[in-house]
Amino acid sequence: MILSMTSFARREQATDFGSLRWELRSVNHRYLDVSLRLPDELRGLELKVRERVGQRLKRGKVECSLRFQSAAAESADVAIDLEAVKRLSKALDEVSHRLSNPARINPVDVINLPGVIQRQEPDLEPLYQAALDLLDDTLDDMVDSRAREGDKLKALIEQRCAILDERVQQVRERLPDLRLALRQKLEQRLGELKEQLDPGRLEQEIALMAQKMDVDEEVDRLSGHVQEVRHILEREEPVGRRLDFLMQELNREANTLASKSVDAEVTRISVDLKVLIEQIREQVQNIE
Repeated sequence: MILSMTSFARREQATDFGSLRWELRSVNHRYLDVSLRLPDELRGLELKVRERVGQRLKRGKVECSLRFQSAAAESADVAIDLEAVKRLSKALDEVSHRLSNPARINPVDVINLPGVIQRQEPDLEPLYQAALDLLDDTLDDMVDSRAREGDKLKALIEQRCAILDERVQQVRERLPDLRLALRQKLEQRLGELKEQLDPGRLEQEIALMAQKMDVDEEVDRLSGHVQEVRHILEREEPVGRRLDFLMQELNREANTLASKSVDAEVTRISVDLKVLIEQIREQVQNIE
């Protein structure tokens, strides 16, 4: 399956603890680079979030942002330790008797004193699990988005591979005429010489010149690389790096074909090949 590295996904859910919202963005990158933005209450999830993203995505620069709006402030009851208030009140009365002009005690100040309000640490495990479950759903959306974009990339690459095959076949069909034209050209030049040349030497010179300009191997390798691209596109594993390597090999063969060319038509086809290969390479850069 071909997966694009460029995608976006968002999921939001209301829970008993408050509202959770994940936003995932990814762009192309040589490796998997995960950056996280988590609220303070959920900092403890960082390791598990990285593990889950790494299990689903293999390449790309991925930004994971989690927003949490707690419902505790609206629903939680305030528990006051009345015994502590009594003890504080008694102590304050004793202090007041010793002062000539004691100030009035504000109840809010009493509540803010340590130990008056009973604070219970909430059990964050259910909240953690809800956030991870929502992350899994968001990752599902991201993978689906990557797959849809990957199908488009695959279609574009296959289309250009078909054109590459046509251009390579044009070169292959032209090779016999090129060899004949090369032989005739060499014979004409050598025939202009006044002295007679050994026929065996003439054949040897023609063979050497033809060998220097022979592009059969380049044409065969170009065809083989295009077929390998098609084969790789059918794999289920991440194939972006392998395809990127093949683009380098294709470009090398196209450059060699152009450098050996002694025919304007073959040179033009070589340029077309390099343009097509570059177009494929641009698409490959976005493949996981």
